[in-house]
Amino acid sequence: MKLSNCLKTCMLLLFFGLTSCFEIIEEIDLKSDGTGTMTFTLNMSKSKSKLASIMLLDSINGYKVPSREDIQKSLNQMVSELKKAEGLSNIKKTADYDNFVFSITCDFKSIENINKLTNKVTGEQKHSTGLNAYFFDKNNGNFKRKYTYSSDVKKQYNKLKSENKKVFDDASYTVIYRFDKEVVSQNNKQAKVSKSKKAVMQRVSALDIINGTGNFSTQITLQK
Repeated sequence: MKLSNCLKTCMLLLFFGLTSCFEIIEEIDLKSDGTGTMTFTLNMSKSKSKLASIMLLDSINGYKVPSREDIQKSLNQMVSELKKAEGLSNIKKTADYDNFVFSITCDFKSIENINKLTNKVTGEQKHSTGLNAYFFDKNNGNFKRKYTYSSDVKKQYNKLKSENKKVFDDASYTVIYRFDKEVVSQNNKQAKVSKSKKAVMQRVSALDIINGTGNFSTQITLQK
């Protein structure tokens, strides 16, 4: 089974996003030796009451409503496929059906392992929201993320029905980078350094991502 098939997990969960607001959270906890942990979370807790009602239906807005079993099966498929990826370990999933929060977490030996996984997923996808690449120079303490916008996401958005477009008005994508050393500087104007100076956070609206005005490219310098 290709990894792109496991992406049905995200598509299955994002179905709920077509009926309510949602937030996708990407977290990278990076150690000085280059190892770390990456977590992807789909948070739809703000609409949990509405989603609980939707789960009782067979379909809505022309989309089949997935059952809890459908979601769990897809999450299990993603975990199984990630276990085959080079340099990844300790893959875990969490599914909170009371608050509608779903997460996938994995440890990586090197940030390059994430790049290889991203490249494979992007190569198997028919459509992409953008291209990402991560770099970390542990000798100089420099972390970099390169993001390239793909106009394909706007094309796919324009194909949606007007009632399904509305949900993206309140949707967002948040990235959080955590380090074991203090951040000396970071060059993304849309991002903020935490009070502890050991984390950087950026929240971008879904519409900014769709329109190409949200830029995830970041260069962070850590204390030596």
